[in-house]
Amino acid sequence: MFSQLVESTALANGMPTARQAFVPQPVVDRTAAQLRSYIEGADPVSGRPFLREVIEGLTRPLDDADLSGLSFDRATPRLLEPDSEDSLRALFEENRWTDHLPIVLPTEERVEAMLRGTSRGPDEVVGTLRPTAYREAWEFTVEKVAVNAVMAGARPEYLPVILALAATGQTARSSSTNSFAVIGVVNGPIRTEIGMNDGIGAMGPYNHANATIGRAYNLASINLQGGSVPGDTYMGSVGNWYNYSSTFPEAEERSPWQPLHVQKGFGPEESAASVFFGAWYTHAGYGPRDTWRENFRRSLAGCEHHFPPLFVMDPICARGLVELGFDTKEKMIGWLADNARLPAREYWDNQWVKTLVHPLAVAGVEPFATRLRAAPEESIPIFEPSDINIVVAGGETQGAWKMIAGRYSDGGTVSVDAWR
Repeated sequence: MFSQLVESTALANGMPTARQAFVPQPVVDRTAAQLRSYIEGADPVSGRPFLREVIEGLTRPLDDADLSGLSFDRATPRLLEPDSEDSLRALFEENRWTDHLPIVLPTEERVEAMLRGTSRGPDEVVGTLRPTAYREAWEFTVEKVAVNAVMAGARPEYLPVILALAATGQTARSSSTNSFAVIGVVNGPIRTEIGMNDGIGAMGPYNHANATIGRAYNLASINLQGGSVPGDTYMGSVGNWYNYSSTFPEAEERSPWQPLHVQKGFGPEESAASVFFGAWYTHAGYGPRDTWRENFRRSLAGCEHHFPPLFVMDPICARGLVELGFDTKEKMIGWLADNARLPAREYWDNQWVKTLVHPLAVAGVEPFATRLRAAPEESIPIFEPSDINIVVAGGETQGAWKMIAGRYSDGGTVSVDAWR
């Protein structure tokens, strides 16, 4: 599977003849002897000795095909030839332009109606998307986002939110083997204006705006980044249900805390959309009951160390925590960061930490360098307060909370008002 991914990436970057050599998988948690056997063994794709493949790949002279490289037309047609509805639906499915659920066919009339939801011109560039850092970023326009909004069944008044999500530049269809997805959170007056649901079932398929906005963002990520094809532009090993729809609003009026977008620098009267990358793990619990501290600590210790949690708390849970003295999100987040701890031995045994964090620690980057100096059984913090976020949503039928992998990056909150 990795050979197919490497070949397609080389093709997409105009280097189809790039020399390639492969070792068996996995490479994480293998002993030195096992890894050496990989190197001294055969390439599982070609069947030839791996080291010979490497040496020949580095020393064989370039031929005409190598020197010519490759260029191809990346443009996509604006319109398809007319056909029957059934045939067009089949065409969309065959070309993987859908999420394999029925779509609304994006006719010119429907796209034109969708574009009435924004004052921006149809040819205006919204941003770029790509499934991985190793593929080129595709530029896309307002009209192309509108096409995907129509396909998702969204309404014109939802378009500014969909444009804001797309403008973050964060794909909702990452190609990582870890089966990532993205959680979208909407704040400000736009939530009530378009009838989004922040109550019972806020994260489920119970509201037209929530469901179709999230679906449109995912469809746009498929079609405006060069695809999301298993084994090619998508390598998520087990997949992720959040890839269908994963956007909901914060229950600002029922929250005892400052709303998310205000924490990110926007005014309370402004509307904004935020994205959180990961959505790999989900833990759940209730609180605050007598053992809430132990429950949170166990769940925090079970988080993927490189992907801090986004907490989604029912207002009952949030108000209960306020009664315990956490009258601001910042205080609650500080407690969570202080109590997200692991023995250093377990922390450094994580594959993400080994590959991405350990080099930073060796280079002296804090706080990782301090963690690296800890004794194997010493308890160390695994998240900083700035890593953790809290959003309040839910119908107050249970003091429930969810903890979802949700890494927030600078620029992850975008104005919705700018796209009205």
